[in-house]
Amino acid sequence: MTEYYRRFMYLRTLLLLLLPFNSWIAVNSLSAQDNDRQLRYDAFFLEAMMQREQSANDAAFDLLRHCVEIDSTRAEAYYFLGQYYDSMRKKEEALHCYSKAAQLSPTDITILEGLSEAYRLNGRQEEAIATLEKIMTLDHEREDVLTMLVQLYHHQSKYAEAINCIERIEELEGKSAHLSSIKGELYTLLGNKEAAIAEMKALADHYPNDISYRGMYGEMLLNNGEQDAAYQVFLSICQDEPDNLSAQFFLQNYYQETGQQDKADSLTMHILLNKEATIEQQKALIWKLISNNEQQGGDSTVILNLFDRLLQEPQKDAKMAILCTSYMSVKRMPEDTIAGMLKRILSIEPDEAVSRLKLVGYAWQQDSMPMVVDLCKMGRQYNPDQLAFYYYQSLAHYRMKQNDEALAALKAGVKINNEDTDPDLLSDCYELMGDMLYRKGREKEAFAAYDSCLQWKPNNIGCLNNYAYYLSELNTELERAEKMSKQTIEAEPKNATYLDTYAWILFLQGRKAEAKIYIDEATQLIQDSIENAVIIEHAADIYAENGMIDKAVELWEKVKEVAEGEQRKLITRKINKRKYIAPKLKKKKK
Repeated sequence: MTEYYRRFMYLRTLLLLLLPFNSWIAVNSLSAQDNDRQLRYDAFFLEAMMQREQSANDAAFDLLRHCVEIDSTRAEAYYFLGQYYDSMRKKEEALHCYSKAAQLSPTDITILEGLSEAYRLNGRQEEAIATLEKIMTLDHEREDVLTMLVQLYHHQSKYAEAINCIERIEELEGKSAHLSSIKGELYTLLGNKEAAIAEMKALADHYPNDISYRGMYGEMLLNNGEQDAAYQVFLSICQDEPDNLSAQFFLQNYYQETGQQDKADSLTMHILLNKEATIEQQKALIWKLISNNEQQGGDSTVILNLFDRLLQEPQKDAKMAILCTSYMSVKRMPEDTIAGMLKRILSIEPDEAVSRLKLVGYAWQQDSMPMVVDLCKMGRQYNPDQLAFYYYQSLAHYRMKQNDEALAALKAGVKINNEDTDPDLLSDCYELMGDMLYRKGREKEAFAAYDSCLQWKPNNIGCLNNYAYYLSELNTELERAEKMSKQTIEAEPKNATYLDTYAWILFLQGRKAEAKIYIDEATQLIQDSIENAVIIEHAADIYAENGMIDKAVELWEKVKEVAEGEQRKLITRKINKRKYIAPKLKKKKK
């Protein structure tokens, strides 16, 4: 006997002992030819199992396919091929293999389980049910198979068959709340409300000391239109357990619908003050009350008094106060009234960033920049990762001409970069930082800030315009400036500022005729308003270089009225010499 043969016989014996199939490796006497085919099949199959054990699935798959070529009358290779086709999401091929395996080994439960799942995945529910029922004839105690049958029968609206399966489960496991609940729902779907109610009543009677079962019985009565009977059940629950929320909710709704408003109101407050009530339950009830209140005319004092009463109780969090501010906002109440509740929220939860930002918004509308700064500083303490506080603090400092403080706030803010950071707001911070740095004469730092801005938001139009214009002031990188400026006029073709920037860059590039086209559009939009003196001066310069000297002088005279210092002197020289004179370029700082 060779070493290979000894190994083969050992593995064959091991498989006979361990594999969960009925008759996989035949050992009966065969003809010499049949025996040779069986030996070759067994050898390839055993090797396939070894490759599978070692996770060499491609090799195992190929070996199994070779097995069915050698002998197509053996079930096990088809079964494992079905599993591989499942993993490849080839549902039809998998079904073919499982079906073939079941034909060859019709009483093998493992194969039948694979076949039923293949039928289900292929949408063939009837065949899946038939296969599962066959499994039950082979093994009467398969509760998991019965559970699957309940689901399939339910899906096909075969409620009586589903009920029968549940009763078979009950024979195996006994009655339970879960099974009775499903059974009651199925009876309801079947239109047999008496049986549905009886099922839940039997459960409640069987466990008289368990109030939850009485609650399920009450809900079944309610679902089947027996409202008065359900009322008696829930009333008894509240008598035995006064703080039972489910029963209280039902009774409150019952009193509301039957016009017993005093009882409904009393129970409403009882529920809302119930320490076991979740904020979601409280919110649902309050919004229901608000809806009813609106239908009756919308007297906000009724709801506000309710909130006032609730907020007199110790608050473990600010959710009720937040709900109150939401109501106030919906009712468009005065800002100072809402602001008072927002401050109440912060007294409970100082890190409630949304409420603090709303206060920042109110302070901004009132042009109270010191208040904005104070709110943002406090917000930064409690919410150091909330970029908005840095941004608005910077804007407020800037409005108060506190430029160093404004820049410091931005520099602190842009260090925040986590998964929750708003990329648009971060881009805006870098844009504002670039503007401030340029005005301080720190061009290199300004342009680095603009680059960061565009990294976070490449289409930040304000940044693109300012970046392009400041490059033109330094008469540097004009080709890049022209590309950036062109993006702005493509995005907003009627924006006079953006048209002016583009026209001026074209002018500096020597493209005077093109520059005139765009500056004409800009001046038409501003209608020569002196508030836009920069655009008017640019127009005059461009007109002068396009041979329109009289028009240029007219516009220079207009700008001269508001010009000061060196600019006024330069404009005077232009008028006297009746020609364009280039200004001294700013020196780019390193």
